[in-house]
Amino acid sequence: MSQQRIEVTLAGQKITLATSAEHEPLLRAACTLVDEQIQLAINGGNRSIERASMMAALKIAGDLIKLQAAPLQTPAQSVSSNSNPEEIARLQSEIHSLEDQVDALMQSLSLPGSPRPIVP
Repeated sequence: MSQQRIEVTLAGQKITLATSAEHEPLLRAACTLVDEQIQLAINGGNRSIERASMMAALKIAGDLIKLQAAPLQTPAQSVSSNSNPEEIARLQSEIHSLEDQVDALMQSLSLPGSPRPIVP
């Protein structure tokens, strides 16, 4: 699997990320979701990009926890009883990979007027 670089925008800042062609659509979708949540936090009154990013991360984490806790349902039957364990493991691996990439971005993101990296 060869790596390629893609450019995305998070919180108004262009960021270059490395990914495989296979994972690029998922990474772009994740970046779009994160950027939307940051913008919602900013529009909600958070003037600090750092605080808005933390609020976005908490919102997304809360949504993920709710999804993991709730049984998956289709109109006719529960999907969880027919779920493929290998597919679930693959998706969980992708989620962890995206979380690691977001963590790395948050640590290296430099805020305007603040030359220091963000440290959790």
